[in-house]
Amino acid sequence: MSEYSTLQQWERGPKIAAIGGGTGLSTMLRGLKKYTKNLTAIVTVADNGGGSGVLRQDLGMPPPGDIRHCMEALANTEPVMEKLLTYRFTEGSLAGQSFGNLILAALNGITGSFEEAVAEMSHVLAITGRVIPVTSADVQLEAVFENGTRVVGESQIAAFKKRQDCRIHHVSLIPERPQATAAALEAIGEADLILLGPGSLYTSVIPNLLVEGVAQAVARSNAPKIYICNIMTQDGETEGYTAADHLEALLVHGEPGLVDLCLANTAPVDPGLLEKYREEGAVPLTVDRERIARLGLELVERPVASEKGSYARHDPDKLAQAVLEIYRQRAVRIFRGERRYILEE
Repeated sequence: MSEYSTLQQWERGPKIAAIGGGTGLSTMLRGLKKYTKNLTAIVTVADNGGGSGVLRQDLGMPPPGDIRHCMEALANTEPVMEKLLTYRFTEGSLAGQSFGNLILAALNGITGSFEEAVAEMSHVLAITGRVIPVTSADVQLEAVFENGTRVVGESQIAAFKKRQDCRIHHVSLIPERPQATAAALEAIGEADLILLGPGSLYTSVIPNLLVEGVAQAVARSNAPKIYICNIMTQDGETEGYTAADHLEALLVHGEPGLVDLCLANTAPVDPGLLEKYREEGAVPLTVDRERIARLGLELVERPVASEKGSYARHDPDKLAQAVLEIYRQRAVRIFRGERRYILEE
């Protein structure tokens, strides 16, 4: 295939709306950007910990961390700029703060709008696609546990859960049902493919669904809707959860029709990594096929875990290839009464 044909395929690739936050979403974006320029990341803004939490408290701005991670993943910059974005100060009052967060904070001050700041930084970094905060509202995440206790603050949930030693019953936003950004709803409405996850179930994926109009827009869409399972359970959040447990939590917090299909990993995790995770009470996610079928959802299993690294994470290229394979097989749209595949082989 010629370079020109490859460029054409990339420019005409499917419109993908990827909803989530944290490391899982940014990892997936690194793979997807190689296959389509029509990529939109819709990102949670409920974080209140680390450097993001400091900027949120000091400047009254939405937390930039998850947004920045996504822009780093989609950026097309020189190596020096990439190092600058990820640089963290080690001393003084800025210790632990990311330089990329500070750029976003400065742009937020210049533009007067976090949405505009994200758009401006996207131009500076020449990113592939778009990164959009799911809401411009100042939101906090609250978790309510099965024993009736509750805690406010995304960064407090894991430690609090360990002390309670019981499952999360549900999470909600304060204030409830904040308005979604118009760009987020537009991207969902125009998408040929909608992806939920991978990422922390209650603190990265579900918070997006609690924003007014988001879950409804996803459910209304005729695009294939895929939930991408995590490779491991998560310490302080989903210990003991199976893939079906994840899906049930999504549906409880969302709408009927939120998900069509579940993509799960089959590749083995390195034994050394498994031991490390066991010490934290985390294990590979069990894929309970019969329960998923009873939920009326399709299951696709593929070897999408990375073979490298000090954490059990998805391989960006393998995950992107698996997602687009599913899309090619299933995504049929109607154009002027004619049914045809969006993306041809």
